[in-house]
Amino acid sequence: MTAGHDRTRPASPVEDPHSGTHQREARMRSLRKRTMRGLGLGLVLALVLAACGNGDEPSVDEPDTDAEAVDPDAGPFTIGVSNGFTASEWRTQMISNLEEAVEEYAAEGLEIDLIIENDDVDEAGQIEQIRNLVNAGVDAIIINPNSPDALNAAFDEAAAEGVLIYAVDQAVTSQSVTNVVINQNQWAQISAEWLADQLDEGAEIVMVNGIAGHPANEARVSGAMEVLEGAGIEILANTNADWSQAEGQSVMQELLSQYGDQIDGVWAQDGVAEGVLRALIDADRLDLVTTGEARAGYLRLWDENDVDTIGVINPPGVAVTALRVALLELQGGTVDEAELTDGNTILLPMPDSFTNDNLDEALARAEGEPDGYSLDLILSEAEVAQFFE
Repeated sequence: MTAGHDRTRPASPVEDPHSGTHQREARMRSLRKRTMRGLGLGLVLALVLAACGNGDEPSVDEPDTDAEAVDPDAGPFTIGVSNGFTASEWRTQMISNLEEAVEEYAAEGLEIDLIIENDDVDEAGQIEQIRNLVNAGVDAIIINPNSPDALNAAFDEAAAEGVLIYAVDQAVTSQSVTNVVINQNQWAQISAEWLADQLDEGAEIVMVNGIAGHPANEARVSGAMEVLEGAGIEILANTNADWSQAEGQSVMQELLSQYGDQIDGVWAQDGVAEGVLRALIDADRLDLVTTGEARAGYLRLWDENDVDTIGVINPPGVAVTALRVALLELQGGTVDEAELTDGNTILLPMPDSFTNDNLDEALARAEGEPDGYSLDLILSEAEVAQFFE
């Protein structure tokens, strides 16, 4: 029976000099650990059966067990999840996706115990989350990391214990980890290019971002600024709204008050864009060109107000894609090194983007979903298998 546990305990940069061998070594340690666990269980079972048989003393010299009868590839598997930021519908959807996927695997006969460390923590707290999961005996960890490198020492400790580790949404530098991510830099450039095309050279804009220092945020800001500055767009202000719609609305109101008619456009990330749009609506400033997001609430507000904007999918389902990668590795598969970027990164295909040309398609995909729902993309088992030898 599949179980889910939600642990809400609060959770040194060490760059490994070697190539991506650490994750392969961790997989071998994990398989050996699981095999020994299965052999130990088989030995205990043999002793019990012998003792309950004809009354003879059980023999430890010739236990009725066979290594071939123990199949560590068939599960059960224990998968840990580390999430250090909870104030986001996107993260809630990420966790829900994983729980639903585990239920689907259970219906197919594969037992997965999901242990979730889920709380608002800093890097030190997320290190504690990782160690909690290792101590719980997980086979693999799926983590949405708070830092690209501050967790590396904890990753190395986990890998040394035979735990496979997968970073989702945001990439990390540790070669003990396999990143399963979209290219966040490229993701941001799609909407930045659209915005630049709508504006004249010399136009002035403001930027409303996520959480300063988070890997995805930094990659997005870098990618967007490269495009915008290259197009001759002037950036009046580069602000953060902590991936909160309420904060996005508040920040945009302040920017309108400070810069007024000087603003020609807005580049806003997902997680804040609906708040930004609400601020523009309230201020009667829909003359400003703004980027948006592929979330149900934003899409509906876009449609109701006849806005010219863009939304690019940022898929919470990346965590389920990483789960599929983890299960294939735990079952003995090997990621094809030719499919890796930077030695440790599986770059997923860029999801769909939407403008007024295909808004109806986006609205149809969001039908019946709550406003906080993000249009999603989860790779199938067959699609994930293409990254393997």
